[in-house]
Amino acid sequence: MVKLVAAAALVWPMLLGAVVWHRATVGDTVWTTIAHVAASRICHQKPERSFSTAGVQWPVCGRCSGLYLGAAAGVLPALLLRHRLRRRRAVITTLVVAAVPTAATLVVEWLALAPVSSLARFATALPLGAAVLAALVSAVVERRR
Repeated sequence: MVKLVAAAALVWPMLLGAVVWHRATVGDTVWTTIAHVAASRICHQKPERSFSTAGVQWPVCGRCSGLYLGAAAGVLPALLLRHRLRRRRAVITTLVVAAVPTAATLVVEWLALAPVSSLARFATALPLGAAVLAALVSAVVERRR
C-alpha cells in the first residue's frame, strides 16, 4: 500500500503536466477534458490563480500545483524514513509546521493585506504537500502493524 501511495503521488502531477503539454501541442481531446474535469472536482481552477504554459491554463491552481509537486518531491524521503514516521505526535507536528507558510498566505489573502501571486501560493504549498505525503505513508505503515 505504501508503494501505491507513492506511485499516486508521482503519477498525478505527471498526468496534469501531460494534460498541459497535450493541450499546448495537439489541442483539446477527450482524455485531456476528462482529466481537466476530474481536477475541477478538487480545485477551483480560477485563471487568475493558475499557471499557464504556452497559453494553456494548468488543470489546477498554483497552490494545488505546489501541494502535488511537494508530495511528489517528498516520495523518496517518505519512503526512506517511513519507519521513523511512527510517532503520531511527530507527524502532527510536521504537518502543523509545514502548513504555516500556506496558512500565512491564506490569512494575507483573506484579510486583503497584500496580493498573493500564484508563485507564492505554489512555493508555500510545497512543504505541506511533502508533509501530507509523509503523514499518509506513516498512516499506511501504522495500519500494517
